[in-house]
Parts: sequence; C-alpha cells; structure tokens
Amino acid sequence: MSEFVRLEPQVIDEIVAICEVVLDELDNARKIAGRLGTAEGFGDFESAKQLAAGYARKGAGTPESARERVDQFIAAFTHLRDAFATGGEAFLEAEFDWVRQLQSIDVDT
Repeated sequence: MSEFVRLEPQVIDEIVAICEVVLDELDNARKIAGRLGTAEGFGDFESAKQLAAGYARKGAGTPESARERVDQFIAAFTHLRDAFATGGEAFLEAEFDWVRQLQSIDVDT
C-alpha cells in the first residue's frame, strides 16, 4: 500500500456509520431469510412437495441459499467496519481483502 494514503478521521467515522446502517439492514434481511427455509402451501401432491423442498433449499441450508448469502455479506461488512473502526490502517493493510470477499459472493445463484 502507498505510504501517502491517509484517511481523515471524519471520513473513517462516516464509513463506519455507513457500515453500521448496512449491517442493521442485513440483520433485518437475516431475520427474513431465516424463515425462508420452510416452504408451505404447495399442496400434498408429490410434485408440490418437491417444489416446496426446492424453494426451501434456495432459502436456507446450502452455501448458495439466501440465508447463507446474507451471512456472507454480514461477515464481509463486519470485517470492513472493524477495519475502518481501528482508524483505517487495518483496512489499508488488508489490501482490500474485503473487496475480494464481496466479489466472491455469487449473487446470481
């Protein structure tokens, strides 16, 4: 990292505050996603049960499910917030590892 990069304290505080807002929203999303593991109301036919099971898998229980994706975003934003909360140095020293974390989350699945 460049020795000339300096983050002003008010910028760091603003970034930490933004991360807190995002984490609050993600926590709400986690609560909603937690209910996605149960799919009901599809009926009693075997095909309906299979359809419900498929939706339940998309909701929770697999690495690609909604709940796990939200957890991945929470982990990435927590890391980002913590890095900035230490004064920004940890963020700069991490060589933008959090960017790689966010980019590795395949949101198309």
